[in-house]
Amino acid sequence: MLNSNKLTIRKGLPADIPQVLALIRELAEYERAAGEVEVSEQELLEDGFGHDSAYGLFVAEAEKDIVGIALYYEKYSTWKGRCLFLEDLVVRESFRSMGIGSRLFDKVVEVAKEKNYRRLEWQVLEWNEPAIAFYRKKGAILDPEWINGKLTYSQLQLFETGV
Repeated sequence: MLNSNKLTIRKGLPADIPQVLALIRELAEYERAAGEVEVSEQELLEDGFGHDSAYGLFVAEAEKDIVGIALYYEKYSTWKGRCLFLEDLVVRESFRSMGIGSRLFDKVVEVAKEKNYRRLEWQVLEWNEPAIAFYRKKGAILDPEWINGKLTYSQLQLFETGV
């Protein structure tokens, strides 16, 4: 059992990126999409810690091992204004049910409140019952009305704009 005194929630650092990418891959495997991870350590470094950072990151550290992450970024709603999007909340499987996910989520909520964002948003797969239960326990609204759309990188390369 993890001693809560040995767990730290802190902002991510460039040195954390190899372990962060390992957690991202663990999440992809859990979500039955292991082959979908294309991002590299270098991209995560540049995109998170470069001149024009694209995301924020909290890590849960237990005895120098990263056992959880919360990766988030700002988005804009034409109806609401500035919002925060939680891209991934991941806790290593052997560390789940210890309150780590809750502590990471709470840190992201703190950011949203500090920056006066109008909304905090995220997605959860419809079959991921543990995650759904987690978010419901937090009092979240899980909206079944919206369908997610996307074009992949390869689709974008082939896309004819009609111009």
